[in-house]
Amino acid sequence: MGGAGGKLGSGFRAWLLRCIQLPADAWQYAVGKWHSFGESQKMAAEAHPLVMQPAIVSRLAASWTQLELEQKQEAGSSNANANGNFEAAESTAVATATVVGSADHLLLATIRADAVHLNRNNVTRTEAYLAIYERWPELHWALLAHLVSRNGGWNMTDLQGEWLPYLLGRSAREAVFRFLERANALIFQDAYPQLLLYEASCKAGRPLFHLLPQLGVSRFMVPVWQMFWESGDSAVLTVALIVNEQNYIENRIVQHPFFRKEVLDTVFFGLQSLLQLNAVLFCYRSGGEEMKLAGLVLESFDNLKERIEFGKRLYALLFAVPEVHGGAFAFAQAIRHTGSRADYASHLFAAIRRDPPKRPYKERLSGRRLAPSAAPLFSPELSSVWPDREVEAPEPGDWFRQAAQVLPYFQKLPLPHSFEMTNEYSLLLNKIELAVLASQQWKP
Repeated sequence: MGGAGGKLGSGFRAWLLRCIQLPADAWQYAVGKWHSFGESQKMAAEAHPLVMQPAIVSRLAASWTQLELEQKQEAGSSNANANGNFEAAESTAVATATVVGSADHLLLATIRADAVHLNRNNVTRTEAYLAIYERWPELHWALLAHLVSRNGGWNMTDLQGEWLPYLLGRSAREAVFRFLERANALIFQDAYPQLLLYEASCKAGRPLFHLLPQLGVSRFMVPVWQMFWESGDSAVLTVALIVNEQNYIENRIVQHPFFRKEVLDTVFFGLQSLLQLNAVLFCYRSGGEEMKLAGLVLESFDNLKERIEFGKRLYALLFAVPEVHGGAFAFAQAIRHTGSRADYASHLFAAIRRDPPKRPYKERLSGRRLAPSAAPLFSPELSSVWPDREVEAPEPGDWFRQAAQVLPYFQKLPLPHSFEMTNEYSLLLNKIELAVLASQQWKP
């Protein structure tokens, strides 16, 4: 009894000491926040703002409005067919079947096979995005997707890493992984074939975007790709892909009953904003200095509008700020993605655990560094903790309904006011460690 009480008392004292230190931590955070804001403004002064050309957006608006009309006509035709107009239905089916020739069938089969092969896990997806960006750097979305996908991999391995097993049980961690994996896999399954079709168009010397519906892509994207082929406006294409992918997962993931119950409506997911577990980080170096971090924190994942605007701000940060873009791309090319946070912070994390996990957890951080003699924080590689999962077919349907649904997103691409996160990330880690220490006080 006394031994157990002694252990509890020791853990409580460590937690209490951290709480007492919070005012000092808050002061350091405030100073760091001001420094980060200054660094952000300095880099922003060198930025080249991204602009979506109003004439192109106007043309797309007209195309999307036309799609609305066609969709209504199709709905009316479907009703007529249901009432016995079988001859018209057969005529439409024959016309559709003759659109795709044998060469196109072969191309589509190749694209589908490549997408399935590379959609095995977060690592293969992440590297696929980078490879196609290196071949076609006008596809800005591919680099953005690569870097965001790296963050997705880190979030997945965190579930089996140093801290989250103290905060989440096994079944809860499995549910969160399924959520992350399904969202990432569905976005890749929808977006990557579009990138491959663009590549095939470039090689063929002619646009092949009439094949997009055969790949299950929303009709919303067809005029966008046609416009991009003619104008080369990377900004409009990137925003359209952000809008498309977030709408694509809205009902399939965010509003899905299983993920609502097991992930999004749980207490832990509500704490994500507090702990800042939903930060997206871009790693970059400034000169010969140690790795720095730029990025943003998504406050509300289950808000579609916020996710889209968040994606737009990340895009503006990545491609408008030369120091961030150059540094992040250099990092992406130099450091192979494994899913371990040791990829970018080897001074804090290790992919292999030095010692068996011990309970209760003992504090290891001292500011931005490990405490003297403290072992690195365990951050495993993805392949060592999560086996590949088969990607189930997505629920059918096209999310696009009205031009008014999407046009507000094509007005501007604002650069965030503050985005340098090197100091803020240190506080983020300290907050998670404090949560682990605190959680042990109320567990039997």
